[in-house]
Parts: sequence; structure tokens; C-alpha cells
Amino acid sequence: MKKSYLIIALLGLINTGCTNNGVTKENLSPPKTFIEVDNERFETILGTYCWSSKGQSECVDKAGPIELLEGSEPIEVSPGESVTFIMEYEPKPNKIYVLQISNNEESEVKVSNNHLSAPTQKGIYYYSYGAWWMDEKKESISNGDANYAFALEVK
Repeated sequence: MKKSYLIIALLGLINTGCTNNGVTKENLSPPKTFIEVDNERFETILGTYCWSSKGQSECVDKAGPIELLEGSEPIEVSPGESVTFIMEYEPKPNKIYVLQISNNEESEVKVSNNHLSAPTQKGIYYYSYGAWWMDEKKESISNGDANYAFALEVK
């Protein structure tokens, strides 16, 4: 009788050891990123990413910013208005890249202290905000990366 309890207990421990240890789909996604314009916060749309957490990894390939934002309203801004990136996550990414798409033309946008300036010309502009968490010791190793999409409409 004791032997059967011992076997059941061991099987229970083995089964517990084979679970995902609390890793959920949420843990396998990069942190949410927001933009703030005139003290109002807006959520970005998560695009393509590779992310690891607690020994689990996931890479997801998604469409570009224009396709991701189809059907959503752009954020209204004034010409040249300051746009701030907000990510409530540590560590912060140590490499970023912002791409602006307008009239089928792409251009890199300068970001300084997590801020960019909205374009000065009226129109709708699509953005891809790329963030990388590069390994501090191994130069070419990424510990995670994510692309976020948002659109601005300069009025």
C-alpha cells in the first residue's frame, strides 16, 4: 500500500516538473509600449518580435505597420509636436530604431531621450518603433526584440 502511494506521489512530482512553471502567453510577449502626446497616453500595436522568458522563447512574424493599423484611427498631433515613448519595463531596451512611412516613402526618425518630433507637414504618418535588448557581454546577441506600430495624423 505504501508503495502505491509513493508511486503516485512520484508521478505527481514528475508531472509538476513537466509543466510550464508559470510561463504564460503574457510572459512570452514583449512589454507594452505607449506613446504620449500632450499628456495623453496611447497604446501601440505589437508587431514582429522574438522574446524569451523563464527558458521559453517565441518568435512571431506579423505584417508591417500600415497593415497592422488598418481600421484604427491615427493619433492627432500638431505640426512638430513632441511624442514620447513610454515603456514600463526593466531593463529598458538598449537599442532602438524608428521608421516613418508616408506616401510609400520610408525614412529613419531621430529619437532623443525617448522623444521624437511630429512632422511639420499635414498628413498621416505610419511608424515602426523597433526595440532591442542586446546582450551587454556578447555584442551580436539579442536577448529580445520587438516592433511596435502607431500612426500620427498631423492636423
